[in-house]
Amino acid sequence: MSIRYISSKLAQQIDEQLMNASGAFSLDQLMELAGLACAQAVAKVYNKGKYNRVLVCCGPGNQGGDGLVAARHLGMFGYKPTIYMPKPGSKDHYKRLQTQCENMSIPILPPSSSTDALSHALNSSDVILDAIFGFSFKGPVRPPFDAALKLIARSGLPIVSVDIPSGWDVETGKEGLELGEGVPVLEPDVLVSLTSPKEGVREFGGRHFLGGRFVPRSMAEKYELNLPEYAGHEQIVELPRVKL
Repeated sequence: MSIRYISSKLAQQIDEQLMNASGAFSLDQLMELAGLACAQAVAKVYNKGKYNRVLVCCGPGNQGGDGLVAARHLGMFGYKPTIYMPKPGSKDHYKRLQTQCENMSIPILPPSSSTDALSHALNSSDVILDAIFGFSFKGPVRPPFDAALKLIARSGLPIVSVDIPSGWDVETGKEGLELGEGVPVLEPDVLVSLTSPKEGVREFGGRHFLGGRFVPRSMAEKYELNLPEYAGHEQIVELPRVKL
C-alpha cells in the first residue's frame, strides 16, 4: 500500500500523541531525530566535496529548531554550515539549540532588516536548507521573512526543504497561495518529509525523502500511515518520484 499523505490536523494529532504520556517523547528528542534526518538527506544528495557550504535558514518555530539541529550535524559530517535566522526563536529549547551551534563555532548571521548579510551568505553558499516555515504557516509572508524568501528563491542555489517548502499550504501545496506582493513560491529540489508526507506535497516532483525515524509501529498502524521500511541504520528513506 502507498504511504499516507496526512493533513495538518492529523500531523498535529500525531505530534501530540508522540509527546503525551503514551508516546513519552520530549520535543527536544523529536527535533534531534528530525534534524539528524535532514542533515543526512543533505549529505545523501549533495556531496560535501562539491557542496560543502550549506546555508541553513531557520524560522523561529519548531521548523527552525529542526534546522539548528541539522546545522550541528552537518558540521559534524564535515560540511561548513552557516545559520541565518530572520527572526530567532524565543523559547528555551530553541535557545539551547542555538547555543549548541555556537559552541561548535558555526557562523550565525545577525538578524537584521537589511538583506546585505543574507545576499553575501547566498553568494558564498553551495546549497540551502530551508527550515523557515512549517505546516502551521498561514500567509501572507510578513517582514523580515518576505525579503528572505525573495533572495532565497532567486539565488539559483539548490534548496532542500524541511517537511514542507516554506510558504506552501500544508493542505493544497503551492496552488492559490497568497504570499504577498513580489514573494515568489519556493521550488525546492529536495524535500524531507517528517513523520509522514503532508497533503500539500503530493505533486512535489523533486527527490523526496521521509525522515524522523521515531514513529512507533503501533502508532503507524493506528493511523494507517503505511510507512516504508528504513534500511539498516539510515534515518531517511527515499520515496518514489512523482511523475508530473
